[in-house]
Amino acid sequence: MAIKVTRDSSGRKPTFNEINITPLTDIFLVLLIIMMVIAPSFQSVDNNIDIPEISSGTGIEDMNVVVSITSSGEIFLNDEKVVKDDIEQKLEELHDTLGSADVTVKADKLTKSSEILDIMHFAQNAGYKKLIVAGEPLSETEQKELLEDEE
Repeated sequence: MAIKVTRDSSGRKPTFNEINITPLTDIFLVLLIIMMVIAPSFQSVDNNIDIPEISSGTGIEDMNVVVSITSSGEIFLNDEKVVKDDIEQKLEELHDTLGSADVTVKADKLTKSSEILDIMHFAQNAGYKKLIVAGEPLSETEQKELLEDEE
């Protein structure tokens, strides 16, 4: 692919103002294909893990003190409605009776983080050493059950 340069009427070599982008486009297409082939291997490896089913054992709720916060801001301590001002005292009473139990906080996804931090602060003041924030928020059916149990 030779470039033939001819002189113009004044005798000077004309300037070469054209760029052939075909090779550059070929390189980008090859890189795109390589990335499309490699991209699935960047996905999380956790998809391949099968978690075994547990046929017996004790659930988190059976071993711990559970504080549930609904989307409307109502607080339940082990399925019993509690006023926010009384939580610390009730947590201390449960700590004295249960010993070294853990506190699990289950909250609706609309619950403010400050409310969860307040509960954790109350639990820490009551003497609990292990505080757990549940990975699954309080579902609507759990909220309805708590509210129905209250009535």
